[in-house]
Amino acid sequence: MSVNLSLQSVVVAAKDQVSCDLGGEVAILSIRNGVYYGLDPVGAQIWNLLQKPLRVAEIREAVVQEYEVEPERCGRDLIALLEKLLVEGLIEVKDGESANSSETLPGPT
Repeated sequence: MSVNLSLQSVVVAAKDQVSCDLGGEVAILSIRNGVYYGLDPVGAQIWNLLQKPLRVAEIREAVVQEYEVEPERCGRDLIALLEKLLVEGLIEVKDGESANSSETLPGPT
């Protein structure tokens, strides 16, 4: 799966998973591969946002509003998390947009 996410990509939680809140953290079970995944409180907030299709830029904005983090760093960290979730089949790119956008985030520095 070779999808490069950008700020304009629309992402959403995949259908073949179940998740639950564990005191501010989230546990996710992939029905596809039977593996459990855990997310810390920041990841849990992102996971909650992923329950409906949103642009990556909208998710980044919500995290920046909630936490003291620079938008550029938040964007890099968010893209890294979303790419991991995508590889594991826990999220989907809804509109198929990829890194052809001029708002593509650079990789880690």
